[in-house]
Amino acid sequence: MESEPVNVKEFQELAKQVLPKMYYDYYAGGAEDQYTLKQNVEAFQRITIRPRILVDVSRIDMSTTVLGHEISAPIMVAPTAMHQLAHSEGEVATARGAAACNTIMILSYNSTCTVEEVFKRRDISAQLVQRAEKSGFKAVVLTVDAPRLGRREADIKNKMVAPQLKNFEGLLSTAVNSNDGSGLEAYANETFDSSLCWEVIGWLRSITSLPILVKGVLTHEDARMAVEAGVDGIVVSNHGARQLDYSPATISVLEEVVHAVGGKVPVLFDGGIRRGTDVFKALALGAQAVLVGRPVVYGLAAKGEYGVRRVLEMLKDELELTMALSGCPRLQDITRRHVRTEQERLHSML
Repeated sequence: MESEPVNVKEFQELAKQVLPKMYYDYYAGGAEDQYTLKQNVEAFQRITIRPRILVDVSRIDMSTTVLGHEISAPIMVAPTAMHQLAHSEGEVATARGAAACNTIMILSYNSTCTVEEVFKRRDISAQLVQRAEKSGFKAVVLTVDAPRLGRREADIKNKMVAPQLKNFEGLLSTAVNSNDGSGLEAYANETFDSSLCWEVIGWLRSITSLPILVKGVLTHEDARMAVEAGVDGIVVSNHGARQLDYSPATISVLEEVVHAVGGKVPVLFDGGIRRGTDVFKALALGAQAVLVGRPVVYGLAAKGEYGVRRVLEMLKDELELTMALSGCPRLQDITRRHVRTEQERLHSML
C-alpha cells in the first residue's frame, strides 16, 4: 500500500512517477545551469530562526488579509502555466483545492482552462483583463520579468510542445511550427512583448479598476519605480528561476525590496517555499504573504484537487507549529528579530 506523503517535498517524487518526462521536466526545470533554481531553496537553509520562550501559544492565529480579502493563512497559490499537463481537470482542480483551504489563487494567463471556468497584442490583453474582471477576479498580476523566454534546456532537448491555450481561443493561435528545439520557446518568440516598459501600468489602469500588482521585482531600484508607477502591490520573484540564471535567490533580496517600498504597498514573496519554516522566514523578513508554485503543481499531478489541498494544508500545519515553537501566537508577532541571516552570522564572526 502506497504511503501518504508526510511533507511537501515528497509530492515531487510522486509527480515524477506519474508525469511524462517532458511534462515533469517542464515543471521542475529552470534556466541554463539551474544555479538560481537550487539557490531559491538552499538560501532558506542559511537563515536560522531565533525562537522566544515562555510565551502563551495555546491559540495560534494565522489568518490575514491581502488587498482586503481575508485568507486563512499567508500562503497563496502562485501563477503557473498549463495545469492540464499535470491533471485532466487542470486549473479548475487547483482552484477548488485553494478554495477548500480558504486562500487566493493567481491564475496564469497561460492556463489550459479559461478564466470563466475557474503580449504583443494589446487588444487581446485588454480582452483577457476585462473577461477576468467580469468573471469576478479581484486583481491583475503583471509578470514583468519575461520580455523573452529564458533558456530552458530540458524543454529544448525534449522538444516541449505548447498546447492550445483556451484563454486565447478565437483571439490568437498558439499553435507554432518548431522542428528545432522547444515549441514553447517558439510560441514565446511569437507572442511575448519585448518592448514592455513602465508605461504599461498606466495603460492597464485605463482598462480596469482592479488592483494591479507587478511580479518579478528583485531590486530596490525597481521596487521604488513600481511604487512611483502606482502599483497596488509587489511580488518579489525570479520566475521560479526559469528566466535569468544567476539572478539572486528571492529570499536573499526580499528585505531589500521591503525596505525600498517602506510599507506603501504590500510585498508578496515567491520562490523556493517548501516548508512552513520557509514561510515563517519570509514573513519575518517583511513579506505579507507567500506564493507557492511547483509544490502545488506536484500535488495536482499526484493526487488532483486532493493533492493541492494537502500541499497547502501541510504548509499551514508546519507554519502553525513553527509559530508555536518560536513564541509567536499571531502573524504580527513574527518580527525581524526572529531570524538570523547568513550575512548577520558572518558579520558576528568579524
